[in-house]
Amino acid sequence: MRRVAVRAPNQPPPLRDVNVVAGNAPLLEAVRREGAAWSEDDLVSFGAELGGEPLAWGRLANEHPPVLRTHDRYGERIDEVEFHPAYHQLLGLGVGRGVHALSWTEGRAGAHVARAASFMALAQVEQGVGCPLSMTHAAVPALRADPALAAEWEPLLTSRSYEPQLAPAREKRGALCGMAMTERQGGSDVRANETEARPAGDGEATLHGHKWFCSAPMSDAFLVLAQAPAGLTCFLVPRVLPDGTRNELRLERLKDKHGNRSNASAELRLEGAWSRRVGEEGRGVATIIEMVVHTRLDCVLGSAALMRQAVAEATHHCAHRSAFGRTLIEQPLMLNVLADLCVESEAATVSALRLARAFDEGDELRRVATAVLKYHVCKRAVAVVAEALECLGGNGYVEESGLPRLYRESPLNAIWEGSSNVQCLDVLRALRRQPEAGERFLAELEPADRAAAEGALAEADEGTARRLVEALAVALQGTLLDRHGDPAVAAAFRARRGAAAFGTLPAGLPLASIVARHRPLL
Repeated sequence: MRRVAVRAPNQPPPLRDVNVVAGNAPLLEAVRREGAAWSEDDLVSFGAELGGEPLAWGRLANEHPPVLRTHDRYGERIDEVEFHPAYHQLLGLGVGRGVHALSWTEGRAGAHVARAASFMALAQVEQGVGCPLSMTHAAVPALRADPALAAEWEPLLTSRSYEPQLAPAREKRGALCGMAMTERQGGSDVRANETEARPAGDGEATLHGHKWFCSAPMSDAFLVLAQAPAGLTCFLVPRVLPDGTRNELRLERLKDKHGNRSNASAELRLEGAWSRRVGEEGRGVATIIEMVVHTRLDCVLGSAALMRQAVAEATHHCAHRSAFGRTLIEQPLMLNVLADLCVESEAATVSALRLARAFDEGDELRRVATAVLKYHVCKRAVAVVAEALECLGGNGYVEESGLPRLYRESPLNAIWEGSSNVQCLDVLRALRRQPEAGERFLAELEPADRAAAEGALAEADEGTARRLVEALAVALQGTLLDRHGDPAVAAAFRARRGAAAFGTLPAGLPLASIVARHRPLL
């Protein structure tokens, strides 16, 4: 006798087989507004693909984290990281869609915006593969400091062929690039690096030292900072040498991380690793800064994506779960909480895509806005994901819901590529050394927001830099929502500023319409 499965009563249906883009009105509106309307069909298609089997790939890649294999069965050193097939499937999907390269391969205006939206879509499903995709994308402008290296590597780094096997670059159709800057004794203070570059002639050097964090250690090449005779310098270090032998890169161990578990982060020892200089000797920070700036943009995008996915999960659950005679979404207090989360998510999306357009246009706005949004959006993601998890109650605290994985992931973007204090100090440094960058930021703001920002600037010093950056972020997001956002969302954003908790929006706002705007489309 055939048994018919019966769903348990009052349990929401799984949020799967869903287009992760089609129901995201703020994202699609921003894509059109910021100059990438031409990419919308491909983006929606990508969203449909991501909402199917890749959802399971993300779960599997985290349940089966990477494993370090230092030696083969014969005792030979191999220094390889073994990933679950699901990780390779997700990374291959991202490469195939150009998430790592669209900014550089698409000739139309708005290429950075189109690529940013694709990055956000993939990041809703799994953020671990975002690391190699982001670093590969960001390596291109840094490598352009050396035309010969760029000519050799850029075609590989922008290829849509994913080839995970280790081989000389000339034998591959596509490659990925990582970055290794921080060391145990220095952390964010990379000028304290001790890795030594010993000149080998004609721009070549052997590197000797240790790197405390090297994410995506199976990449084909890395940009590395080391102390050359003239000072801190940037070098390109291939994983495999042109003759097919392994470069002298030793993977000491993998970090046992709180989140981002599908992605490997390693401690790396350089034992005479062969390298080629990128840019001018002694100008390593200036050379690699373009890579850093582009990865900081991706930290903003990734955090905005986490907010969006958390909001999608929370609104979906509350629309299908009942308590005390009504669905949760009809309960006035829960509706207030959900609307508040939606507002925060929309503010993050609107500002992230505006920032991406600044990269498209070479707009000086990016000089201050990147650090401001890297600080603010990445910070807010933690609070948004935590509140969204609570909307699911005990179900949200259970691993199968997916919210614990989002929550573990949420602090990461605030830490990587310069933690929060580093971003605040960078804003202060930019305002002092490049007053025109500050003026460009202020010029973006509506009069009331500009006045508030100028008031914060007048009181800023190093000890209160977080207050300044917070004020600048709120001013920018408020302006953008007033100018471009849904009017109800803009009004709610203004009303909630200063509130310590979500769910404190005042009476009289159209909360139901705000939530309806952000619910995923099944």
